[in-house]
Amino acid sequence: MDMTPERSAKLFDSVSDMEPLLPSVMFLQNKAAEIWRSAAELGGVFPKKTLQEIAGIVRSMNGYYSNLIEGHTTRPIEIEAALRKSFSTDNGERNRQMLHLAHLETLEEAEKELSSSTAMGICSKEYLCKLHYSFCSRLPKELLVTKDPSGSEFETIPGEFRTSMVAVGRHIAPLPGKLNDFLKRFEEVYTPLVLDQPDSLVVAAAAHHRLAWIHPFSDGNGRVSRMFTHLWFIKAGAGGHGLWTLSRGLARGIDEYKTLLDAADEKRHGDLDGRGYLSLSSLDRFCSFIMDTSMDQISFMKGMLSLPGLNNRIRGFCDVRERSGELPKRTSLLLPEIVLKGDVSRGDVSRLVGASPRTAQALIGNLLELGYLKSDSPKGKLSIGFPVEACSHFFPDLFPSGPTAPRL
Repeated sequence: MDMTPERSAKLFDSVSDMEPLLPSVMFLQNKAAEIWRSAAELGGVFPKKTLQEIAGIVRSMNGYYSNLIEGHTTRPIEIEAALRKSFSTDNGERNRQMLHLAHLETLEEAEKELSSSTAMGICSKEYLCKLHYSFCSRLPKELLVTKDPSGSEFETIPGEFRTSMVAVGRHIAPLPGKLNDFLKRFEEVYTPLVLDQPDSLVVAAAAHHRLAWIHPFSDGNGRVSRMFTHLWFIKAGAGGHGLWTLSRGLARGIDEYKTLLDAADEKRHGDLDGRGYLSLSSLDRFCSFIMDTSMDQISFMKGMLSLPGLNNRIRGFCDVRERSGELPKRTSLLLPEIVLKGDVSRGDVSRLVGASPRTAQALIGNLLELGYLKSDSPKGKLSIGFPVEACSHFFPDLFPSGPTAPRL
């Protein structure tokens, strides 16, 4: 928080100060249509079980990159431990693990609820508070205490609006007493536009900025805005089975992301820059960036999910580790088959790898223990698993490379 007299010339107390709420949609329609079409094509050759497993990796990376945007780097080895609920004794590492797990669990819960007939509108203040509560209530209390530039501490209350003034960069957020008014206007304008159609993606990009501009919570606004936008894209039909994440692109273009967020806070530049208080041209540029970043990430994942390429990476990785003794022989024969089929019965493994039932049983046991296979029961069908050590090889540049090094 940063509140100084020279920066307080404009205190936002009228909802008209947030206008325009909509970008020049015609300007971005073609980009939105391409995103919508490309997202629908993601993962088309894979069965449901395989898609679910890959989506789980992407969801985890959503949390990794969203936290990275906020300055928190969670190493792959810490992520893997957090998923097992095995937390570090080092306080800093443990906090990063908790942040990652909170993001992952909040997003997974929200995605499951999204299609429910009783789900509330994602643009309502009640929903935004629920999203904030879901994330923040999973954090230890020490992560909810923040210091402002003067050194004063304040606590973020999960699911509750801020009660004090706040400045983010050059932008002084709306007065605390007016947050309900701004969020009511936010809901009124955006709720009817959360539609399963391409143009809705452009509106989602605008809403992303305006939610960050309102800055309703003491802390956690960036994460909530990104989760909110992720969920809107799903509602708009561009979720791509959960196989891509906008946050990866925002983290990779962090400087441009922050620059354009800041620029869209600006007052309009003359009479040709829209009719609202804020700049329409700057909002258009921000929305264009979100569209371009989205398309870039979908294209990246299309490349990652090319069946020949993925099969070659899996086989190559397994061949090397079979020779070193890190993986059992015939792993490179089995894993690509399970990726393509989704699941296989245990009795089919000996045929798939050309081995005796006894050898196949030993292979299954080893791969289950190492996390390369999964099964719902001791005799149930086998599906693919993607342990952290393999993800950076199976999906290069999606997952940070190596056991410790963060990477963009």
